Amino acid sequence: MNNPCWDWISRALSRAAIMRIALVAAFGLGVVATLPSQAQTFTLLHSFNGASQGLAPTATLLRDAEGNLYGTTSKGARHGLGSVFKLDKAGKLTVLHAFTGGIDGATPYAGLIWDNEGNLYGTAFSGGGSSNCYGGCGIVFKLSPAGKETVLHRFAGGRNDGANPYAPLLRDAHGNLYGTTVYGGDGGGCNSACGVVFKLDAKGKETILYVFGGYFDGGYPFGGLVMDAQGNLYGTTEIGGALGYNYCPEVYCGTVFRLDPTGKETLLYQFTGGSDGAFPQAGVILDKKGNLFGTTFAGGDPSCEFGSGCGVVYKLDATGKETTLYAFKGSTDGGYPEAVLVRDAAGNFFSTTWAFGNTGCLSGGGCGVVFKVDKTGKETVLHGFAGNGKDGGNPSAGLIFDEQGNLYGTASAGGTGNAGTVFKITP
Repeated sequence: MNNPCWDWISRALSRAAIMRIALVAAFGLGVVATLPSQAQTFTLLHSFNGASQGLAPTATLLRDAEGNLYGTTSKGARHGLGSVFKLDKAGKLTVLHAFTGGIDGATPYAGLIWDNEGNLYGTAFSGGGSSNCYGGCGIVFKLSPAGKETVLHRFAGGRNDGANPYAPLLRDAHGNLYGTTVYGGDGGGCNSACGVVFKLDAKGKETILYVFGGYFDGGYPFGGLVMDAQGNLYGTTEIGGALGYNYCPEVYCGTVFRLDPTGKETLLYQFTGGSDGAFPQAGVILDKKGNLFGTTFAGGDPSCEFGSGCGVVYKLDATGKETTLYAFKGSTDGGYPEAVLVRDAAGNFFSTTWAFGNTGCLSGGGCGVVFKVDKTGKETVLHGFAGNGKDGGNPSAGLIFDEQGNLYGTASAGGTGNAGTVFKITP
């Protein structure tokens, strides 16, 4: 088996290089603007120090009834391989678990979910001990309220299992866990295989629900899953489909899929790489009418990123019709959204972009934004990150609400230690 971790890292490095070229180019062309004054209030709740607390938080937070926040850092902490943390209302951070890279896992990119007893569940991208992947193929873990970790599943990679879970888990009323892995399954169409959809029952028994083939049916599912009342699962794949005739002809531009309870996959939409978007990295959200909403990392406005686009917010109705709600221009409005959307009661969408925004960051290009897109497709930038010690930068995670409508999130960089931050935005 090829090295899935190195394959993923090399693709990420290539993306980062492309983005930085675009940002520098934009600065050189004089794309400089100031963000409009906003009524929103940005509050920095915590700056990670890297060494003992962790660094590079990339996951959406979890909030309890007392207002405590829970999340993961993908690096740093005691062993340098990431952590699970709790941040209380007073701003005190407690590391609940520091990953060692052994059986207990390493590099958790995904956020957490919990059960009624207060146990936390999550995934770690690597570790777990399998020799089929360099550094291990990842795990599914449970963390008790006392901080005791239980490894529920160690991914083995290869033909019979997934490898390297990147997305958060989904839990049903019976205690079953559902998720995706970026690699593994040996569907035949991708380097290191194309990923799987899996189920873990309450006893820890794994069932592979679907193995991606990489081209027509999709491949590399980075995003999480949602479930409807009939038990159908919905998600996205970063590549695949059959319509990659714009700027992604070699790997195609990604898909939105449905998986029924029998494991039958239906492609609901295949991105073309044009105005409709390309390369969805986040999962979708589902409304009561069966409409799906999500983001793509690229595609959209051809004036951005030398024709390849800087991503979109999209809607997919129950008939499979896609509508681009907003296409990022790669200016002060942001660009390259990696995170899932969250929706308020009025139908407005909120999330983050990894880049662009505040032109005082990253050689004038910007370190990402928190944005709102209303039902008419109008975008409002709630915050443009400056990437400094009072702020943060490059958010990869989605947002959560509290009862008062305040938003909470993480930025993967910036802060006093340049190790990432936790923030709050009051509308």
